[in-house]
Amino acid sequence: MLFTILLFSSKMPSLAVKLYSIFFKFQQRYMLHNLTQNPVHAVDPFGITSRREESTAASNPSFYEGVATKDIHIDPFSSLCIRIFLPATVVNFDPTTIIEDKSKDGAFIYSGYSPQAGTKHKKLPVVLQFHGGAFVGGSNDSVRNDAFCRRIANLCDVIVVAVGYRLAPESRYPAAFDDGLKVLNWLAKEANLAECGKWMGNGNGNGRRRADAHVFDGFGASMAEPWLAAHGDPSRCVLLGVSSGANIADYVARKAVEAGKLLDPVKVVAQVLMYPFFIGSNPTASEIKLANSYFYDKSVCMQTWKLFLPEEKFDLDHPAANPLIPGREPPLKFMPPTLTVVAEQDWMRDRAIAYSEELRRANIDAPLLEYKDAVHEFATLDVLLQTPQAQACAEDIAIWVKKYISLRGHEFSY
Repeated sequence: MLFTILLFSSKMPSLAVKLYSIFFKFQQRYMLHNLTQNPVHAVDPFGITSRREESTAASNPSFYEGVATKDIHIDPFSSLCIRIFLPATVVNFDPTTIIEDKSKDGAFIYSGYSPQAGTKHKKLPVVLQFHGGAFVGGSNDSVRNDAFCRRIANLCDVIVVAVGYRLAPESRYPAAFDDGLKVLNWLAKEANLAECGKWMGNGNGNGRRRADAHVFDGFGASMAEPWLAAHGDPSRCVLLGVSSGANIADYVARKAVEAGKLLDPVKVVAQVLMYPFFIGSNPTASEIKLANSYFYDKSVCMQTWKLFLPEEKFDLDHPAANPLIPGREPPLKFMPPTLTVVAEQDWMRDRAIAYSEELRRANIDAPLLEYKDAVHEFATLDVLLQTPQAQACAEDIAIWVKKYISLRGHEFSY
């Protein structure tokens, strides 16, 4: 089997991309300068998940461009939040109800998709998505991340749960990694609540309602997220990380392996690492040759690592930074199938390639997709989202992911 595929497209980067890269780097350096000037007491345990410089897209619980979205703040002790992307294919299978919830004075009206109770619903796999931004920027509700997640939801026919993890330096390591794992555990809790709701509502499957079902209605059913309860299939869960989000995804995958059946009914069946934000103390060939590459050059990324990693334990061979340090647990042979996407003009590419090779040596299905003339975040950066190469990358990801999320008898070949 050919594990490494070099994908060609129209010549990139173009002059426009090169010029925008200069402007982008200026913005990054200006933001990093401001962040480094923050006093120590500005550190906030509650954290933030977005910066005011980030353009955000409002959620829309009605189906817009084939996808409905909603935002949920899932942790009362931090700013951790999620955005759910639900594709309109659930409507084609299951008739919807549009709810209008009016307050007593008639001032508030809510309209959006709500699954009908007591009917059969189409179940979709769940993709946990972790955005990029070098741990210090980006957000799950940014315009670019919203557009990318909509694309993935439509192409893969999945529910995408985009994680709004806490940003550094307000919340240094391990905050973002803990947030990723917390969302996976939240997904398991929601799935179990949904199952309890079915059991309490229908008795022992004979269609009759239990006499004490009102107790659950009051204390449990109202807690279950309705879109995920009706349409989510957590036994087909995929992790998808973009840039620094890929580091988080890989960490969550490792923790899922260690947890095993404790996460039931959630099962991580695959992960996708898009141009991972890996680094190490011993520079690779690409880290030397492409150190001043487009958008995220090495000097800028070094500053972000200094803002993210613990100050007293700064080490480029930290487990959050270097996936190839010896002694990491669990052994690679237990990792889920892993698709790695790299860009030819990305200085971080060599370490991602090396990690993919190590996974294959451990007999893991770990194909590598390398895109010629592409730059870091070529498929997710706002200015590049509509390019043919970005669209092709999302389609390539969908083809591979469907091999692991398709129901038995409907598998895709790859």
